[in-house]
Amino acid sequence: MELKRFLLLNRPYNVFLSGLWRNNPIFRQVLGICSTLAVTNKLTNTLVMCGGLLFTVCLSNITVSALRNVTPRRVRMMVQTLIIASYVIVIDILLKAYLPDISDQLGPYVGLIITNCIVMGRLEAFASSSGPWLSFWDGLGSSLGYSFILIGIAMVREPMGLRTLAGIQILGDWWKPWTIMVMAPSAFFLLALFVWVCRLVSPAKGEVE
Repeated sequence: MELKRFLLLNRPYNVFLSGLWRNNPIFRQVLGICSTLAVTNKLTNTLVMCGGLLFTVCLSNITVSALRNVTPRRVRMMVQTLIIASYVIVIDILLKAYLPDISDQLGPYVGLIITNCIVMGRLEAFASSSGPWLSFWDGLGSSLGYSFILIGIAMVREPMGLRTLAGIQILGDWWKPWTIMVMAPSAFFLLALFVWVCRLVSPAKGEVE
């Protein structure tokens, strides 16, 4: 009972849980869903993209929060975009240096993190009006909430479409690969299924259970 009370009164925990589940960016806010089309045909690519987004959201949140009192409101959107772009460039350079094969497979999608609605949304909705510590937890919760949906979709698409998981064959010749699973439409069908299941398990206020 004391632990439950502590968690309820602990604001970083509540901020983290909000992004992870209660206000999940995908199945609650329906943001950043283009990534399901872009990268979820292979688990490895999905993990790298999710790691890049987590890095970008957390550090962008902290940076924008730290500069919130000295950033003129009339240029805040340009400053936020510049901050996001700086971190995305770092990710792109690191991928090209240490994971060139994955970098080639992801292609321009790494750069598109800059335009991901989740990143700008968290900066505007939270980091621009909260302290760095809480902003970090908000970024971590939102990016992990985004990641577990995409990883779940990738864990279905890759085995059914390629008979592999993270490049390792897990299904034998008895399984005939479903071509549609490596094509764009399957990502949206699976996303709709994941959203339905998540909302069924935990309906938002006002939704019919």
